Amino acid sequence: MNLTDLKPVEGSRRKLKRVGRGRSSGHGKTSTRGHNGQGQRSGESTRFGFEGGQTPLFRRLPKIHNFLEVPRRKWVVINVGVLNNLPANTDVTPESLVQHNILRSVSDSLRVLGEGELKVALNVKAHHFSQGAIDKIQQAGGKFEVIQPADRKRGRIPIGSRVKTNGKSTEKQK
Repeated sequence: MNLTDLKPVEGSRRKLKRVGRGRSSGHGKTSTRGHNGQGQRSGESTRFGFEGGQTPLFRRLPKIHNFLEVPRRKWVVINVGVLNNLPANTDVTPESLVQHNILRSVSDSLRVLGEGELKVALNVKAHHFSQGAIDKIQQAGGKFEVIQPADRKRGRIPIGSRVKTNGKSTEKQK
């Protein structure tokens, strides 16, 4: 094999568009640049967001800071097999899981998944269950209950609802 035998993979290279080669080529006369104006001149380049001299969108809008953040949940996941160590017929809640050292802290986003075998009948209360977890809890003779989490506060406190007292800002009492 010689260096002259090497060729790019078929389809990886494309022919350049040849402009200014007559009307029949489809790219003749103005060479796809249109008629007159800044875009037809050589060396033409406009910055990002340029709107032909009109005040661009990013300058027409007011400066908006601190958009309200979309509250996201960080799910805490446990599997059904972990619950075998608990005594039979107990209520399993996020608080009781912390007491039994299965979770580190109480969570408002507890998700129970169906990995492992459950041999103890339990009353499990969590915020979400997979179908496999539901089946295994019911086969063991237990019950499941979906807990609705408390409403989450969105983003920052609106500016009008703050009151300054002694140099510290606090929320207005309603």
